[in-house]
Amino acid sequence: MSRDRQTVKLGLIKVMRELFPDDSLKTAYSIQEGVFCRLENSILSIREVDQISKRLNEWIASNSPIEFLGRKDGYYQYTMDGRPVNVLYAAHDYSSMVAPFSIIPFAAGFIVDFGDAERGGRAPLIPPEKLSSTYDKNQNWLRNINMELIADVNKYITTGRSFELLSIAEALHEKEIADIADMILQQRRALRVLLISGPSSAGKTTFAKRLSTQLRVDGLKPVVLSLDDYYVDHDKTPLDEEGNYDFENVEGLDLELLHDHIKRLVEGEEIQAPTFDFIAGKRSDKTKNIYVGPDEILLMEGIHAINPRILPDVNRNVFFEIIINALFGLNVDLINRVPETEVRLIRRIVRDDRFRGTPAADTIKQWDSVRRGEYNNLFKYQEDCDVMFNSALIYEMNALRPLAEASLAMIGEDSPFYSTRERLMNLLTFFEPMDNSQIPFNSILREFTGGSLYEK
Repeated sequence: MSRDRQTVKLGLIKVMRELFPDDSLKTAYSIQEGVFCRLENSILSIREVDQISKRLNEWIASNSPIEFLGRKDGYYQYTMDGRPVNVLYAAHDYSSMVAPFSIIPFAAGFIVDFGDAERGGRAPLIPPEKLSSTYDKNQNWLRNINMELIADVNKYITTGRSFELLSIAEALHEKEIADIADMILQQRRALRVLLISGPSSAGKTTFAKRLSTQLRVDGLKPVVLSLDDYYVDHDKTPLDEEGNYDFENVEGLDLELLHDHIKRLVEGEEIQAPTFDFIAGKRSDKTKNIYVGPDEILLMEGIHAINPRILPDVNRNVFFEIIINALFGLNVDLINRVPETEVRLIRRIVRDDRFRGTPAADTIKQWDSVRRGEYNNLFKYQEDCDVMFNSALIYEMNALRPLAEASLAMIGEDSPFYSTRERLMNLLTFFEPMDNSQIPFNSILREFTGGSLYEK
């Protein structure tokens, strides 16, 4: 988390205290590279949001000093107008040292948008209605079960109620997956293709397996077409800015062949699907017969699955698009949220270290490139999906903590990623560790901790 953005946050806390002394600011959730903020007890008008933006920019222009008091209990402690402020990440010493941003009125509050540098373009942020609705649904559910802060989850663990916590979280996932299956079945006559996409470590593989099970219960059998098998040979793969293979680039797929095969499958024809040999880095001579019958539906899963460029020129009504993401909803406190990108990074660190032989430092090194690929190939299309599924589990950071700490501990002080290690280690200290042996074997979290029912 950059100091530039944390400086903006401190200024926002100061301004909100001045303008709304009888209410409290809540940093509710991430909106791509921005954050949605609101008052705890009131709705903000557009005029009030404009006032917040004006006052914040005046504070930035003043180049006021920011007094750092020290570190305590996992927080960076600052003083603003003589009042203490505790934040999870460090800020700068002066108010002018900020990241470029804009404040956009949205829903009952506003989005602090930190520009489009991470989105890979020059377009302004389009307020993401579906993403916001998915977050709001999760926030409402958390309020219904009286769990809005990490401390609420920790209490379940320290009082010996971990299994109750697991049961509640997993039951929500099962219900929502079943609901999505029902939506698909209601459109069964028209649909021919399910497209499942999401960012890294969202849990796409397990979600696709569990959704397939629900559909089979109702007599609809998914037939999988793997996008990975449509990669071009490595010597034809596009390169990124640093000259490395860019496997996140949609041009790394044989789009012409993929278009032809999807179109033929939709029309009821049989195809000979390719098989990609990842060890050799090229397409294998082996092929697979694939046909989608009357009681079947084609299923495609991957980061490019909802990218319009992979879809042939056929009626869009035959496609059903699903986005899955880990939209972690718990806050440390009102002003300190847990960024969903940190949750996904911790998931990936644990999985890659335990099952892919990739140490934490290498996973962190790749993370910026992975996120660029998400913005270029996924997030810009996510508002076009039919449904979003939140794969986050309220207990997951507690279960991941011991595993993540063991992986991160291997990063030494001389590593360029030591500061990231310390940032993540500090975040993990807010979560009471829990025994993960009771996690159900079909849980999405098992994709990262191991022991999944769906492991090959």
